[in-house]
Amino acid sequence: MSHQHQIVDSHIHLFPKSHLKTFTWYTETSPLANQHSINEYRTALTTPNGTNPGVRGFIFLETDRLSSIQPSTTPGWTHALDEVSYLARIALGTPIQGEGHKPADKELCLGIVPWAPVPGGRELLREYMGLAKERAGDAFGKVCGVRYLVQDKEPGTMTMDGFVDGLRWLGEEGFVFDLGVDARSGGLGQLKEAVEMLRGVYAGLDKGKGVTIVISMFFGPGICDGFVVGGFFADVTTDHLCKPNLRLGGGDVSKHHEFVEWRELVVQMAGYPKTYMKLSGAFSELLPLEGEDCDISGIVDCLQPWTDVVFDAFGAGRVMFGSDWPVCNVGGGGNEVSWGRWRRVVEEVLIRRGLSEEEKKGIWGDVALKAYGIP
Repeated sequence: MSHQHQIVDSHIHLFPKSHLKTFTWYTETSPLANQHSINEYRTALTTPNGTNPGVRGFIFLETDRLSSIQPSTTPGWTHALDEVSYLARIALGTPIQGEGHKPADKELCLGIVPWAPVPGGRELLREYMGLAKERAGDAFGKVCGVRYLVQDKEPGTMTMDGFVDGLRWLGEEGFVFDLGVDARSGGLGQLKEAVEMLRGVYAGLDKGKGVTIVISMFFGPGICDGFVVGGFFADVTTDHLCKPNLRLGGGDVSKHHEFVEWRELVVQMAGYPKTYMKLSGAFSELLPLEGEDCDISGIVDCLQPWTDVVFDAFGAGRVMFGSDWPVCNVGGGGNEVSWGRWRRVVEEVLIRRGLSEEEKKGIWGDVALKAYGIP
């Protein structure tokens, strides 16, 4: 199938080899412990016949650097701000030798979503974003939102007064918040807390106003009809579908109490018009996909109960494509095939939903541009 629509990849990560030791997840044996910059991303996009599948550009998401809420507490903000400087060099076309990008690559960088100390509240956020603006220089206009990963934080983080106040400040300043929750490893309690957080953020406000939230929800690891499936993300935006538990194989999944509760919580999140969901793929939690061929239809069969909930709740107008590159390479067959495989999964999902060409066009790009305020 030839891809007809221009693609905005709403969820990728980039980092040079020289920065590896500044990540919370880094070990020498990690499958991602190497450089993943624009050169490698361009390779991932290249189709078997040597063409680019119509990718206009990407939105960068922070890469979970070693950091702390207070700048005076080790490790502070240094590594996160160094990441801003690195992305600014990409966006401005001013590479440093060995970083893996060239001046022309600046056209690919549509948006930057750096880390920010959201739980610290508006005053700390204002201070941090001022420093980020100094680091980014003329590229600060590309900074369209922030992320503070909550999927591995203590319960109650999202409902802290500082966190809620920080999100309100982001809305006042026109920044998006990318929400990454994990309803599989963290249990449905994380999703319940996210719903409670939204109530606090929007208390006294029109639901159509305030901060835009993009949701990344994670699927997996889960076993369904013989497949181990994972890595379906949603960002407020929600990233990666909130990582629902796909281990609910056997029988009618839609009747399982955990699925029913997950669905009800997703519907509540979708009740806020400024929340969006990402169809972002990470094959890191699948059984390794070996060889040239892959049963795309079987993977979609497994995902469909959850993707149907997302489309029913959010509508096609608030759902966007994202790859989660390079994390999608882990278990997805490697850099030369995994990005294309996830694109094919999403294509099949959209076909089965019977979406119009205009709706597909939105999911492949226009929704992300609208949510992040990108021209």
